[in-house]
Amino acid sequence: MKTFSAKAEEIERQWHVIDADGQVLGAVAVAAANLLRGKGKPLFTPHVDCGDYVVIVNADKIRLTGAKEDKKIYTSYSGYVGGQKRESVAKVRSRRPQLLVERAVRGMIPHNRLGRAIYRKLKVYNGPAHPHEAQQAKPYEL
Repeated sequence: MKTFSAKAEEIERQWHVIDADGQVLGAVAVAAANLLRGKGKPLFTPHVDCGDYVVIVNADKIRLTGAKEDKKIYTSYSGYVGGQKRESVAKVRSRRPQLLVERAVRGMIPHNRLGRAIYRKLKVYNGPAHPHEAQQAKPYEL
């Protein structure tokens, strides 16, 4: 018997909606990363993009546990002298709240070409509305 390997054109993709209102950031990110990767599907193949599309709504109402709201720091570095930027979660939330969810999910998928293809299937919105009604997305419960 030969080992089964899924082909990219054989994958049937679905759309899922995750409501992040009052949910913990880590739990939402884990659920989204698993759906994006397709890890719950019987024909999961690690080197093929087997995952579904994920729409996360109410990203501005996501919750962090402990003192992360004040103490967690996001750091980026441009590569130039003095090019280090540091932001707290509260500052990121006031500037662009969906970035919290996007960064958390991005850290949970592979960091290569496959990961970039998987990440493009993530859609994050601040309010309860999203423009993907035509795809008939199913609500996903955590």
